Amino acid sequence: MVWPVAGHVVLGHGNVSDFVNDTVVTPDGGRMERQYTLHPGAVGVIAWDAEDRIAVVRQYRHPVGFQLTEPPAGLLDGDGETWLTAAQRELAEEAGLSAERWDVLVDLFTTPGANQESLRIYLARDLTETAAPDGFVADHEEADMEVCWAARSDLVDAVLAGQLQNPTMVSGVLALEVARLSGRLDALRDPGTDWPARAVWTARNRTLAGFDGNAG
Repeated sequence: MVWPVAGHVVLGHGNVSDFVNDTVVTPDGGRMERQYTLHPGAVGVIAWDAEDRIAVVRQYRHPVGFQLTEPPAGLLDGDGETWLTAAQRELAEEAGLSAERWDVLVDLFTTPGANQESLRIYLARDLTETAAPDGFVADHEEADMEVCWAARSDLVDAVLAGQLQNPTMVSGVLALEVARLSGRLDALRDPGTDWPARAVWTARNRTLAGFDGNAG
């Protein structure tokens, strides 16, 4: 469902995202103003090995003032990348791993009331070490990022104890636990399966780009 947009103004520009205001026509003919952040979307990877461990990174997140324990993840901002190849690249860059088996674990909107971001979390198995992609240089937060392994059961306990708060980590770990306990690991979606949120994202941004003064 898409309510019509009568106006669109970019309030601020950023390196990754713009902050915008839309004038939205409601079903009763009224109008409302909504401010939110444009976002290219992202992928995350729950890399689960044969020893029942999950590869995690510890990364500083300035907006919340925490170093968070997270799975490898990154933006959908690479030219010519599919969602899967973006996930494969992030796994190699952040954890030095590649995987033979890929499945879709869960799709979500991270903050739908304030942010355009859609996120697909993959389950990666049959892991091996690999070199970072050619030309990759870790900088900023990634230059100080710690990579380690954590027992799956410990991560589940930490989520339920409120010790893990990154949404990719929480959603991915709990989705894996549900799939594992319900016997659905072999019924997870194919890595190339359709992702409707991305088609809506493309169509919506094309519409927004048609407004005068929109830089996005």
